[in-house]
Amino acid sequence: MGYDIDLTPADGTVRVTLDVAEKHLNRGRSLHGGIIAMMLDAAAGFAVSRHLRPDADAPLVTVTLTTQYVAAGREGARVTTTGRRVGGGRKIHYADAEMRDDTGTLIARASGVFKPVGGTT
Repeated sequence: MGYDIDLTPADGTVRVTLDVAEKHLNRGRSLHGGIIAMMLDAAAGFAVSRHLRPDADAPLVTVTLTTQYVAAGREGARVTTTGRRVGGGRKIHYADAEMRDDTGTLIARASGVFKPVGGTT
């Protein structure tokens, strides 16, 4: 897809950025909803993974992801998706994510439930 992942924010968030190109558009010429959902899932999931391991290499699966689409993403814009872990325990973790374009417009947001796998817990 061509997105970049930034694991460096000191506050534990994760940023996923994408420069929206023609290949990312749907038939209506806006950022495809599947790509939006994928980026929201990635940002939220990496935030949980980062909480579990500083290198964000903790394997996990998405149990649920509830997505709200708010505005259209446009070709030529840079979108940034920020994910943050908001709670959970040893076996289940909760995270939120939001996507904004380079003007600050909210494109979409999501809440997810994530489960560590492979002996991560």
